[in-house]
Amino acid sequence: MELLVAFGTDDGINLKSNEHFGMSRYFYVYRFSSEGEELIEQRKNVDFKGDESLKHGDPEKAKATASVLKGVDVCVGARFGPNLPRLLKQFVCVVARTDTIEKAIKLIRGNMDLVLGEKEKGEGRKHLVLRC
Repeated sequence: MELLVAFGTDDGINLKSNEHFGMSRYFYVYRFSSEGEELIEQRKNVDFKGDESLKHGDPEKAKATASVLKGVDVCVGARFGPNLPRLLKQFVCVVARTDTIEKAIKLIRGNMDLVLGEKEKGEGRKHLVLRC
């Protein structure tokens, strides 16, 4: 079993908490395997601040964010916005009720059966809410 999991963050330590996952400055992508977790990549999110025509819930914004997350299986953030249904078609989306990436990694690892179960559902998946 191997999953690529993206954590939305602005600073590489804390989950983005004051805005939606798709507004994160970066996505830290970790590989989860039976051997453990390792950071494999930091991806810069597309910048929407210069284009005021793209608002929360805009399908083009969801498409652009999804393109940055190509190859990822799971998206983890403190909050998701109105594009959540669009993201669920491609990713397992996890609302992590915690503050740091380190704690969120433990949440994913401790709930791997739930995460894998949602992944297997394909486009019919639902988002997960996980708490410490």
